[in-house]
Amino acid sequence: MEVPLSWQLAKLLVSIGVVLGLSVIAERVSTRVAGLLAGYPLGTAIALFFIGLEISPAFATQSAVHTLAGFTATLALGGGYLLCARRDGLPGVLAGTAGGFAAWLAVSLLLTQVEFTRLTGTLTTLVAIIVFIRLYRRVPETATGARGGFSWGALGLRAALAAGIIFLITGLAHVMPAAWAGVMAAFPVTMYPFLVILHLTHGAAPVATVIKHYPAGLGALLWYALCVSLTYDSLGLVLGTLIGFAVATAWLLAWTRLLAWRAARLAARARRGYRQ
Repeated sequence: MEVPLSWQLAKLLVSIGVVLGLSVIAERVSTRVAGLLAGYPLGTAIALFFIGLEISPAFATQSAVHTLAGFTATLALGGGYLLCARRDGLPGVLAGTAGGFAAWLAVSLLLTQVEFTRLTGTLTTLVAIIVFIRLYRRVPETATGARGGFSWGALGLRAALAAGIIFLITGLAHVMPAAWAGVMAAFPVTMYPFLVILHLTHGAAPVATVIKHYPAGLGALLWYALCVSLTYDSLGLVLGTLIGFAVATAWLLAWTRLLAWRAARLAARARRGYRQ
């Protein structure tokens, strides 16, 4: 099927807008918040929506089932990047990219051999989230600091990377089975370019902070993929997308409030212990 130019332009504009928004949040708010929002259904939503638009809602529905498990490969990419990207600057980016992509490809090859259901796909990623949260417990927290912010050149590079990844995923979906389309839709379209630019401009330490908090934000992605897998074929792409975003947003708000409550309790306990 030939994809209309208007659809391609819409895909490009949405991809660039999402990337620039996340970059501003990381620079103006914190890397912790950016790590959580990196798990918000941004790149995945774009990929699945345009897969459904360009191919069919039924194909996007099947793909979304495999996306549920595909987030495990995304976690592997983050882990591989963290292990290999110990140096600052371009050498660290290249090493982290090589390690992250190797881990993503290895896990993706395994996942595409399994016939997942919504339940087994979700459980697979939930187990992976627990494992990676435990593995990242000792990763130190580092803010981006003040280094003049992201340059327009860096933001442009990041936006171009994200848009290129989206176009690659949706293009390959036309010639690959739903299992691979779904796993590719789980690729960290917005997070990976963000890691590259953050690494180049601020070094390896804040990158580790973003990766550390990424698993906690994946709950929103899971809820989104689960919703669209249930609604795209029956309710259509637009309504299914809106429902998915509503559920994902509700989960993310509840999760952040739970984290804030837990942090307040720990702080109060620490103050009581100090007074004693």
